Amino acid sequence: MDASDRALERLVFAAEEEHKGMRADSFIAAVSNISRSQIKTVSSEFGLYLDEKQIKISYLVKAGDILTLYLPEPEELDLTPEDIPIDIVYEDDQLAVVNKQQGLTVHPSPTSKSHTLVNALLFRLGSLSGINGVIRPGIVHRLDKNTSGLLVVAKTDAAHRSLARQIATKSAKRIYLALLDGVLKNDEGIVDAPIGRNPRDRKTMAVVKDGKAAATKYKVLERFSAYTFAEFELMTGRTHQIRVHSKYIGHPVVGDTVYGKKDDFNLSGQLLHAARLSFTHPASGEEMTFTAPLPDYLENVLALLRKNK
Repeated sequence: MDASDRALERLVFAAEEEHKGMRADSFIAAVSNISRSQIKTVSSEFGLYLDEKQIKISYLVKAGDILTLYLPEPEELDLTPEDIPIDIVYEDDQLAVVNKQQGLTVHPSPTSKSHTLVNALLFRLGSLSGINGVIRPGIVHRLDKNTSGLLVVAKTDAAHRSLARQIATKSAKRIYLALLDGVLKNDEGIVDAPIGRNPRDRKTMAVVKDGKAAATKYKVLERFSAYTFAEFELMTGRTHQIRVHSKYIGHPVVGDTVYGKKDDFNLSGQLLHAARLSFTHPASGEEMTFTAPLPDYLENVLALLRKNK
């Protein structure tokens, strides 16, 4: 019986340029918590696929490859649709684009399965892609709980694969805006520093020598006496990338209590906003661009800083 016909969980991994030439098992192990021995075992029993064609774990990946590994499905979480207010800025039969509010977690976890964006999407949209399993249906990429802004959600598996490939190859563009502590010297630049688990606190990330390659473009939009308003573009997609790189260059995101310091504005989270999202529609091939206005709390801080210039 084909693996896709069985009660299995599908995990999808999108290869980027930096992964080119790696063995499939080494690549998956590098971007997940699955060991090579586990990958060997489950791939022989359930299958490892490239665009629905079964491959060996020795396959050498190419940038843009979407690999699917089948695992025994975990215990069903029985997620409950919840009528949580969310801002859906676009929707069709393939996907939806959401302007996520600060304070909303994107997907459930085994220990917390309610009050997330996924619960809200199940209520508003009903059908979501199943590629990312029972915990993360429809979720192609994510935003941190206290980061606001745009993300695209897949309704079908075909749309999910296409969008995941675009994000992996950076043909999909994500632009963020943030207020940083301190005044950046240069008008623009690239922070190129590897990111991995913080050896002093495994719950956080840090720039570490043996981390995964990470690069972030930045451009100064406005300077204040003690702050900088800047634009960021992700060249890679690491966990907490903008927040970690901002801290690394000595200018953490204002309101970020994990990587920064206590702010002077009584904020509920970091002033980081996913402001623009561009991608090719998986079905029509149309180039689509969405923008999300700055949330009121960020606009209010900027207004106060401009007033005191």
